[in-house]
Amino acid sequence: MATRPDGIVVAIDGPSGAGKSTIARLLADHLGYIQIDTGAMYRAAALLLSRAGIDLEDLAAVERFCSTIDIRLELVQGKQLVRANGADVTDLIRTPEMSLLTSRTSTLKPVREALLKAQQQMGKRGGVVLEGRDIGTVVFPDAEVKFYLSASVEERARRRCEELTLRGERVTLEETIADVASRDRQDSERDIAPLRQADDAIMIDSSRLSVDDVLAAMIAVCRDKSSTGGASK
Repeated sequence: MATRPDGIVVAIDGPSGAGKSTIARLLADHLGYIQIDTGAMYRAAALLLSRAGIDLEDLAAVERFCSTIDIRLELVQGKQLVRANGADVTDLIRTPEMSLLTSRTSTLKPVREALLKAQQQMGKRGGVVLEGRDIGTVVFPDAEVKFYLSASVEERARRRCEELTLRGERVTLEETIADVASRDRQDSERDIAPLRQADDAIMIDSSRLSVDDVLAAMIAVCRDKSSTGGASK
């Protein structure tokens, strides 16, 4: 594999609620890399499709619509914003309803093809951290470093429940566990790019680890890869 001019590509895959977005942001900050939040891009696409009333069974219509959407990630005063067709949708895409809708729309070939091209274009020079469910298997199968970050269903549901409660939403742990389990099934059983651990990915179970513990482990791997010729940066 040719050396990438801006550094290595770090792929972080795993199920919903494993903490991928937080870790990807912290790791990118530490390495001086750009974080490409692919999950946020898929959520934004799902929101746009829903607002436009596109029939998800009509793949031709979905493809036409996806050819017109503009989804961008912007860093503003230390916070990453998600803009969809010019509008800030950062908070709107983080609801439980949008999580379930994203699981459905992300299985659609036109959606995946449109966002796949955008992600590969942004990351082809390296120096990026990407997180999602098929980064190391589909988006960047040649990534120099691959992680599979997971945690038990109960732990991921507990974290999600706390997050939603802090936002003022009324949810129960039991309901959240059911939602997380349902999302896992949808992601793992979808026909296109199902969630799975890449053969060469490093598995990290964060159920009993702090964010700092996970981050330290990933930093060590990335430093080792960079020092052994994985990147020119």
